[in-house]
Formats: sequence, C-alpha cells, structure tokens
Amino acid sequence: MLPREASSANSLSNSLFDRQADWLARYQYGLRLSEQGNVVSIGDGIAWISGLPSARMEDVVHLEDGSRALVFHLARDRVGAILLRQTSQLTAGTAVFLTGKRLSIGVGRALLGRVIDPLGIPLDDAGPIQFDTYRLLDVRSPPIIARDFVAQPLYTGNKIIDTMIPVGKGQRQLIIGDNGTGKSSLAIDAVINQRDKNVYCVYVLIGQKRSTVVNTIEILRRNQALSNTVLVVAEANAMPGLKYLAPFAGCAVAEAWMAEGYDTLVVYDDLSTHARSYRELSLLLRRPPGREAYPGDIFFLHSRLLERSTRLSSKQGGGSMTALPIIETEQGEIASYIPTNLISITDGQIYLDQQLFARGFLPAIDVTRSVSRIGGNAQHPNIKKEAGRMKLDYLQFLELEVFTRFGSRLEPTMEARIRRGQILREILKQELLTPLTIEYQMAWLVAYNEGMFDHLELDQIKPCLQYLQEQIARTRLSIEEGHEQWRILVRTWLNEMGMA
Repeated sequence: MLPREASSANSLSNSLFDRQADWLARYQYGLRLSEQGNVVSIGDGIAWISGLPSARMEDVVHLEDGSRALVFHLARDRVGAILLRQTSQLTAGTAVFLTGKRLSIGVGRALLGRVIDPLGIPLDDAGPIQFDTYRLLDVRSPPIIARDFVAQPLYTGNKIIDTMIPVGKGQRQLIIGDNGTGKSSLAIDAVINQRDKNVYCVYVLIGQKRSTVVNTIEILRRNQALSNTVLVVAEANAMPGLKYLAPFAGCAVAEAWMAEGYDTLVVYDDLSTHARSYRELSLLLRRPPGREAYPGDIFFLHSRLLERSTRLSSKQGGGSMTALPIIETEQGEIASYIPTNLISITDGQIYLDQQLFARGFLPAIDVTRSVSRIGGNAQHPNIKKEAGRMKLDYLQFLELEVFTRFGSRLEPTMEARIRRGQILREILKQELLTPLTIEYQMAWLVAYNEGMFDHLELDQIKPCLQYLQEQIARTRLSIEEGHEQWRILVRTWLNEMGMA
C-alpha cells in the first residue's frame, strides 16, 4: 500500500472509531416500546399483517427476513401492505416492525444520467449513488399563492406542437392515442430537444418491457440527451407496488429541482399501465370496484400527481415542472374512464390517430382533436405572430378537402386554398426522433406565410426544407429578429437553391 493510501485508510478508520465512541458515550439505557406484527398471508405483491395497531397509511414497515412493505390498507383486524422488496425467505408468520417513516427517495444532480427504480436503487452499472437530500414521494402540490402564470415556451422540437399546440413551462399536456402510433417517440423527441436548454428531464417507464427500456436508454445516449436526464424504471415484471410508485418517484425527483429554481420536464410513460397496477392492488386489497373495476379514488390519485406540475413564483425560486403524461386508448376510444379523467385534469391533449399513422402522416397528430388550453400565452411573440391563424386555416382545409373527393369543380380561390393546405400538410410531416430548432420553425413559417412554397410541387417541399435546415445551422440569426430580416434571408436561401 502506498503511503498516501495508508494515511487515507488510517484517517477513515479513526473517523469510524470516533463516531462509535461518541455513540457509546451518549447511549442511555431505558425502556423502549415497539410494536410487532406477523404476516398472515402473502401473494401477488400483497402482504396481510396482523397486529400493528398504530400503523398508518403509507407507513413503511420492515419484515424480519429483510423485505420492505408499504401500508396501503387498514382493516379492522389486519393491515394490508404492498411489497416493495421481497426475499425468498418471506413466509406466513414472519415478524413485522413499524419504522414510523414514510417512503422517500434520494434526489439531486447525482441522479443525472442514471437509471433507478422507484426506490432510488441504481439499475445501471455505474455504481452506487451518494445522496445529500431525500424527498417524500407523495406530498401536497404547491398552493395557488406559490404559483405563477405559465408564460414561457418549452420547445418540443415538433413542428405541429411548437406552432399550433404550444406547450409552456409548468404545463400538463396529455399525449393520447392507440398503441403503436408514436406517443413515446414524441415524448423522447421532447426530452432530446432539452439537451442544451438547461432543462432537467425525468423519464418514467411504467410496466414497459426490458427491450423498450434498453432502447429508450440507447436513443437518449445516442442523441447526447442522457446527461441531463434520469430514468425511473419499473419493468413489466416488477411488483405491482413498484409500478404504482414509479410516477410519484419521478415526480419527487423533478419536484426537488423545481424547488431549487430549475426548469424540469417529466414524462410518465404510461399512466394507463399505472392505472391498471393501482386497480390490481386495490382489488387484491378488497377495495370496492367502481367504473370499469377501477377504485373510486383513481381520479384523485392522478390529479394529486399531476397537480404537482406547475411554475413557481419568483419568490419561490421561479422553477417549473412540465408534465407529459402518456395514456393509451383502444380503437381510438377517448371516452373511456381513464382517458376522460386525464383529459379533464390536464391543460390540453395531443391526440395521435391510427388512421393518420397508416396513411404515412408522421407524426400522426390529429390537429382536430388536439388542443392546448395555454395557447399562445406560452409562445414566443414572433412565433405566435407567424403561426397566427394557421391552425384554423388548416382545419378549414381539412373540411374543404372532403369536397374534392366528389370530383366537383371548384372555384379558383377554393382551389388555391386547398393547394396551400396540401403544401402545409407536407411541411408538417416530420421523421421520428428528429427534433427541430425553433429558428428552423421560424424560417419555414415565414416562407409559408410569404407564399414562397406556393409554386412548388409537393415532392419538392422536403428537399427545400432540408436545405433551409442546413442553412439555419450555419447562421446566427436568432428568433428575436424581425419578420423582414427573416424574409430576406429565407428568400436568399431559396434563390440559391433555385426554388424561389
């Protein structure tokens, strides 16, 4: 052993002895009362416990074999607890002890770039995590007086969202659609787009297959977005208790950064699985089922979670937490129980349509069913001015296009409107996992509003947009510049390409 290493080891040993000696000096004999219960039965991630008359909801209990559980149901003669960690030695008759603590998770910058479970245990191979601060998983949302208006844009890198369905910092925007329509890809795009914007991201994967988890990690790493992101994972084979706790753990991690004054983005992928896990736990604990066999408090559960996303006032540090909850529909049915609940809780929804996906319109966002209740308040003034009536004009185009299917002759003005609508639809197409800068959005908006694409064929739109994107990457023109500067520059680029 080198001298420096030997001295370091000696100092560590002395420190440990000093702490032990200090503990022995302060130790006092006295009568201690403790409660002990016993496991009556276990199964399906649930433990029924007799005894523990002082147990309270959401108390953490330790079992003699080393397992951990969370009190989740109080009956007259027993306690129902959801297992958080289970050993192979856990059987009926195992002693159970109250800890008097509620469930918490380690938070802070040490989590950036890491993959953890809902208890804060690392799932990657990067070693243990040293936490300086812990935060309760389930706390009350900030009061109204601690909140501020949502007025700052959070750019997702998606053309349709950033121009027509804007998301602001502190907003709760639902992503809804059938399985396989690109909901997760849209959320991953938003996370990737925050990599250089000083926004900390939390991606919560609930009940996903391991291959999906690995693929998500690799996409974020490949796009240099993992360094400002923490992934909270409860895999498909995890106990139902962990899947139930996963979104609350991710929310607590993001909430800690928000309290420090940072902007955060948290993705819940997805709350359909979370609702099913909660229904499973509730039925196992013999709670009365309600609509679609969900317990009656499922609405309160999700509202309690999403209400914690907000923008804090300047007196509270000015931080924000933006939530993108994902929900799955079946056959496009948005009137079922869980989707309607979440639509009423959130500040708008982004609806992805299976038919649009099948036609090749990607991302398959149905503008007719998508809405942002924050609207232009969360847009940059220049983007708001350029986008203007675009959504309304696009909706009118979709209605007018129906008449073209009957083969009737249209007036020239009507044909021109349909032509511009077809160009806009071609512009709005975007490949997966390719978030775009807001400066690029400004460029194509100006070009479209000035009619620079009107004379082009539809197959010429894509190469033209690619050239604009390349030129934007080289210029220093910012979004703060006026319309005239952008118009001159965009027209110059299109002239160089021979498309003006």
